[in-house]
Amino acid sequence: MYDPFFMEPSFASLFIGLIFIFIVSVIIFNVARGVKEYTKNEQSPRLSVPAEVKAKRTKVRSAGQNHHSSTSYYVTFEFSSGDRSELKVSGKEFGQLAEGDVGILTFQGTRYVEFERQIVE
Repeated sequence: MYDPFFMEPSFASLFIGLIFIFIVSVIIFNVARGVKEYTKNEQSPRLSVPAEVKAKRTKVRSAGQNHHSSTSYYVTFEFSSGDRSELKVSGKEFGQLAEGDVGILTFQGTRYVEFERQIVE
């Protein structure tokens, strides 16, 4: 039995197929990027260096209709050489750090490990 709906691709079925391929491609790209960053961080040496907290910022993402949101926390550290690095930290760490804090920053690649605050007299 011949059914033209299944034999000839319509614009709608092509469009839906392209959307599906696009979504799958975006997911694969993001997973690959995450694996690449994780691998790079694992291969990087763990460094502990003197640093100062220079700035703090948050990034809030909203997930549309259901009013769900997530917050990412970032802290900018300045090293004695004048170089700066912005690292993603947990909400707890973000709350415990203040701009102007001085201490020893431990990080591995782009991964924040810890910040040991030092008392400046």
